Amino acid sequence: MFNAVVIDKDDQGYHATLSQVDESQLPDGDVLVKVEYSTLNYKDGLAITGKGPVVRKFPMVPGIDLAGRVLESDSERFSPGDQVVLNGWGVGEVHWGGLAEKARLKSEWLIPLPEGLSAREVMTAGTAGYTAMLCVMALEKQGVKPEAGDVLVTGANGGVGSFAVKLLSRLGYRVVASTGRPEESAYLTDLGAAEIIPRSDLSEPGKPLQKERWAAVVDSAGSHTLANACAQMRYGGVVAACGLAQGMEFPSSVAPFILRGVTLAGIDSVMRPLDDRIEAWSRLSQLLESADFDTIGQEIGLDQVIETAGALMDGQVRGRVLVNLAR
Repeated sequence: MFNAVVIDKDDQGYHATLSQVDESQLPDGDVLVKVEYSTLNYKDGLAITGKGPVVRKFPMVPGIDLAGRVLESDSERFSPGDQVVLNGWGVGEVHWGGLAEKARLKSEWLIPLPEGLSAREVMTAGTAGYTAMLCVMALEKQGVKPEAGDVLVTGANGGVGSFAVKLLSRLGYRVVASTGRPEESAYLTDLGAAEIIPRSDLSEPGKPLQKERWAAVVDSAGSHTLANACAQMRYGGVVAACGLAQGMEFPSSVAPFILRGVTLAGIDSVMRPLDDRIEAWSRLSQLLESADFDTIGQEIGLDQVIETAGALMDGQVRGRVLVNLAR
């Protein structure tokens, strides 16, 4: 028996509880992992609180990320004792995830622990840091250089936003951070933001074309925020869109794309090919320092996950939430 957060939907309604689970209940997979660290992402918050249709199979153990040590393996890729990492692949949605002391997984979903990073550091970054790195890589591949001008990061106090601000500033870009929490300005400045603007500047309906301002954007909000960001792009600018915290709709027009040559790059982290994952984690290892993880992350135990998920959905959590399964 081991501890896990379990989501179920029955005659009592939709609910998440901290429960004891028998190993025999774990789903199929060729690798059994002792989970050392997991995370609490926005998607996990939606799943645990029921505020979004994330879970598609019940009962479900949430947790789209995990890092741990292999206990048993029927795969040639991994042996008992190996340290492994998982991000995405529908885990926590259709396959039991990382908010448990054990997980049985498919070996093709796993990568070895990235060189130069500990399991704790990897999970402090988690899908948020990995997605932020994918966004930065997309901007680089489209030729956006620091001298091109300001780069906007929306949702800057969140996990993706925090890591995007840090990574971009470390690479020499001038970062403008958009946030709904101006009281966190000092935190964003410490991460490297050169300027901070209120979320309200972007979150309301706006004109299809506006004054040119951004050379690039990393957006985790969607909806009107993404539409306004596109409308404010400089000629030839690039927008990396990776989230929907404000909404899934995109109330925009083709004007920025056909009149200013703007590129809208969609960033998927869930089904990303193995080579892209390894490249992103390698870049994170090169660019981030130990102190960065302490600045952006906060640690909780498994017994605090459900309560913290509510706070996360209420916009009361800054940066990243690391879940220590030994705590």
